[in-house]
Amino acid sequence: MTNHSPISRRTLVAAALGLGLTPAFAQGRNPSATNIEVWKDPNCGCCNDWVKHLQNQGFNVKVNETGNDAARSRLGVNSKFGSCHTGLVDGYAIEGHVPAREIKRLLKERPTAIGLAVPGMPVGSPGMDGPAYDNRRDPFDVLLLTRDGGSKVFQRYEGHAKA
Repeated sequence: MTNHSPISRRTLVAAALGLGLTPAFAQGRNPSATNIEVWKDPNCGCCNDWVKHLQNQGFNVKVNETGNDAARSRLGVNSKFGSCHTGLVDGYAIEGHVPAREIKRLLKERPTAIGLAVPGMPVGSPGMDGPAYDNRRDPFDVLLLTRDGGSKVFQRYEGHAKA
């Protein structure tokens, strides 16, 4: 009888099932980085810019170009907190243009919550920033979504006039 390590056995079973042991977003990426899965509209440029923001901050990102309504609903995010993309990171929902800094803080502090949201698409938030927006930065709040359907401010970002 050949002795196989648990990883090679799992790899073989997963490959046979067509699942793959390593998620697509982790292949060829930093194995120690945090993985986040994102659902977005395939034609949304600001979503692509937010994904790049996450990647630049060290996240491995798997993108599903399927829209985000079903993901938002499945993850328990009330549509009143909605935006153009939804993510899932280590059991937490991430709705909208949440800065990577706050996602890292969430994962460090690990509050009992559904996740974080930046409702709408505030100019100046990651993916809604830069020259395309005339470097304008409007104030916005990152909300901690509570399990009772409410929210509270997790971090406030002050706006400023264009540079």
